[in-house]
Amino acid sequence: MQFSLKSGLLAVALAYSAHAATTITVASFPDLDRSAKAALDGFKKLHPDIEVKVVSLAYADHHNAMTTALATGANLPDVMAVDYDFIGKFSESGGLEDLAKAPYNGLQYKSQISRFSLPQGMSDTGALAAIPTDIGPGALFYRKDILDKAGVSEAELTKSWDSYLAAGKKVKAATGAYMLANAVDLKDIIIRANLKDGEGVYFDAKGNALVDNARFVKAFEVAKAARVAGIDGKIGAWSNEWSEGFKRNQIATQMMGAWLAGHLKNWLAPAQKGLWRSAQLPNGAYAAWGGSFYAIPKKTENKAAAWALIKYLTLNKQQQIAAFRAVDAFPSLIEAQNDSFIDEPIEYLGGQKARQLWRVAAGKIPASTVDKFDSVAKEIVNAELEKVLEQNKDIKAALADAKALIKRRVRR
Repeated sequence: MQFSLKSGLLAVALAYSAHAATTITVASFPDLDRSAKAALDGFKKLHPDIEVKVVSLAYADHHNAMTTALATGANLPDVMAVDYDFIGKFSESGGLEDLAKAPYNGLQYKSQISRFSLPQGMSDTGALAAIPTDIGPGALFYRKDILDKAGVSEAELTKSWDSYLAAGKKVKAATGAYMLANAVDLKDIIIRANLKDGEGVYFDAKGNALVDNARFVKAFEVAKAARVAGIDGKIGAWSNEWSEGFKRNQIATQMMGAWLAGHLKNWLAPAQKGLWRSAQLPNGAYAAWGGSFYAIPKKTENKAAAWALIKYLTLNKQQQIAAFRAVDAFPSLIEAQNDSFIDEPIEYLGGQKARQLWRVAAGKIPASTVDKFDSVAKEIVNAELEKVLEQNKDIKAALADAKALIKRRVRR
């Protein structure tokens, strides 16, 4: 009788446990999905009552699907991953929880996260739409063997933009390799470099376009100089030609986020282990390049469980380090940036302790803001730069036209 009673109580307990368990869905994209999946075992130990399902789509497909889901209120996940290029648009959509408000009170963690990254997840009204999980300190990657052959030093690369261009001419003449894949890369770095806290890349706080200011003029001038010098390969990033350019030793340098080291190692140029190095950006520039965020849609029913997972992914030091090891995602959590892992040599980069450089850069990047129309402005600016590079359009005229078209498109 006693055994029967115990069995019955156990059955009731198991049934209750099964009923009480909450299942949440995380919508993500590669490679961020891998870090989320790697976190599940650790999260389960802390929250045995929460089951997590990670659903992943290709980068563009994911963000298109989330755009539709926010607009319609259908097929929404409990936790939504958002890349930097979309964070402005999504934070202004009105479809995400304000994580600054109770019960989240997310701003209490502000001092624990890289100071430039949290403002990127905020809307124009000050709502905290998303929490950063990884960041992209801008870095210059270069092929040491190619530069050595050309007699070019790292100091020549980083001293100034003029010095970088001059070094590119030496590299092209001595090795036949292009200094960089595309002159557009120079524009992308310079327009982001050394902004003031609270300043946006494309728009000011009132929504006025900034694309005709001195920063954009300089960016266009340097990009045009690289094209005229014949030191860029006119190769678009993320194209098959781009990846082949690395594999075939045709690209000597690449400026992007620190996460590029992982891409070079894992799929862009795995055979070039030990040949690449990392340096700070030229001309004393510090800029953010990408990053990933997590948000909670307003219409999800599992907000408490979703918030528990987001806190684990973004504020747990061990999880942030695990993601760093797994997918080379530089942590947004300052405590993780100060872990001894940062001081370990990177075998792919010839034993260089490059993460120390990236940490320095992360500490100097300004807290710039994002705008929901950043992607529109980027598209227009890139189209005008193409006219400058390919059709010799006057730079100031191109930027004036870009500003006028942006004003018409955003209709503020």
